[in-house]
Amino acid sequence: MTETQTLFGVLRHSAQPDIVDTIERLVLEAPDRKLNRMNALAFATEGGFDEEQTINAFLHGSRLGLFEMSWNIVCPSCGGVLDANTSLKTVQSETYRCVMCAAGYEPTLDDMVEVTFTISPRVRRIEAHNPHDLSPREYFRQIYWGSGVNLPEDGYEEKFDQFVLEALELPSGEKAVVSLQLPAGFVIIFEPVTHAAQFIEVQGEASRERQALSFVFDRMYQHTDTMELKPGSVRISLENHSVARTLPSIVVANEVFHTLIGQRRPFLTAKQLLSNQTFRDIYRTDTIDINQRLKITSLTFLFTDLRGSTALYERVGDLAAFDLVRAHFSILHEIVGAEAGAVVKTIGDAVMATFPTPDRALVAAMRMREAMSSFNKERGNDDLLLKIGIHEGPCIAVSLNERQDYFGQTVNIASRVQHLATSSEIFATSSVLNNAPAAELLTTRGLKPQSHQVALRGITDAIDIFAIP
Repeated sequence: MTETQTLFGVLRHSAQPDIVDTIERLVLEAPDRKLNRMNALAFATEGGFDEEQTINAFLHGSRLGLFEMSWNIVCPSCGGVLDANTSLKTVQSETYRCVMCAAGYEPTLDDMVEVTFTISPRVRRIEAHNPHDLSPREYFRQIYWGSGVNLPEDGYEEKFDQFVLEALELPSGEKAVVSLQLPAGFVIIFEPVTHAAQFIEVQGEASRERQALSFVFDRMYQHTDTMELKPGSVRISLENHSVARTLPSIVVANEVFHTLIGQRRPFLTAKQLLSNQTFRDIYRTDTIDINQRLKITSLTFLFTDLRGSTALYERVGDLAAFDLVRAHFSILHEIVGAEAGAVVKTIGDAVMATFPTPDRALVAAMRMREAMSSFNKERGNDDLLLKIGIHEGPCIAVSLNERQDYFGQTVNIASRVQHLATSSEIFATSSVLNNAPAAELLTTRGLKPQSHQVALRGITDAIDIFAIP
């Protein structure tokens, strides 16, 4: 048995076997490009697998050394990878600029940081392990565009040639001259390795004389104002002053180009992964640097607490009460993980958990309430009463007390909403119920939340709280 077969055998003990079988077949049979920056969500969709189970399989595979995980900053407009990182700790810039789109973006973990998986070279060497040997077409496909751009499997080369007039391989220190006919339209001279670009507006009557342009590519290249040229003959001189091979390309921003990059699919975001229980269990504190403050525009927080736990300790004794509280933690932990969430921490008898979307938190809350009711019935006692509060909003991911944690007013409100709940109640804010899937869930189940306005300590304005029956 080979080392790779052994690793997959070990993986089957941690992940769903049919998912592992499919991954193993892919590793053995798929073309190289399929094993570079793999999109776990697309893999789940194509295979008909549960999304969370698929993510867990790739995470356990990375732990075993089958895959290398990458945290890529992607442009929300063109889908290009602006920066690739082996760890979230190296996402340090406050702004990332896409020269292809001539726009700057503040990175958020919601939709600008994708997490992908590439086969380890110790398992199988693929072309992307040596990106400077890739052809321009494959460099764009495998390195420049992120996993959220749904590039076609069939006909990609033909479509690429319909919007790329010329694509060169220019070694370090080399020069090249390109002569071609410029069509009317918007043209971009783009270099995907150094991320240099120049916009050209080609319009007017065709030029009778040959026009000339000159460009030098290096890491310090600055985008200048859009140039204007006329359709017709042009001579472009190119020089590579960088330390690596460059791929200067003349791109026409035509309908084929916009259609190609406009085909999108969901991808695994950093936000989603940070709220994955398996990820938190495997990587624990080794996620965010102590000085990082990473923004999330929307995350759902769920807080729970046990009502009357002090009296429980008094009545049954510390040891018996501790066992009951630990059993309750186990129940909640399992439900949180099953609903794509993660337990951030426990404080006494309380749980703080996060979910990527409000509907998953709402489902988890209702499952928790039902599970605790069943647990009490099995014990023949109703003394374990769960109080739950849910709120959604922006926050900051931080490293706090050697733990990946969250900070901000959204966290504060979620905690205080939970404190308002009494026995076996679920309280949610309007931001939770305004989420379309969450509202549909309540409608489907025939539940009509009761609304009332409350003032929370430390919060200036009163907010609407909804009791979920």
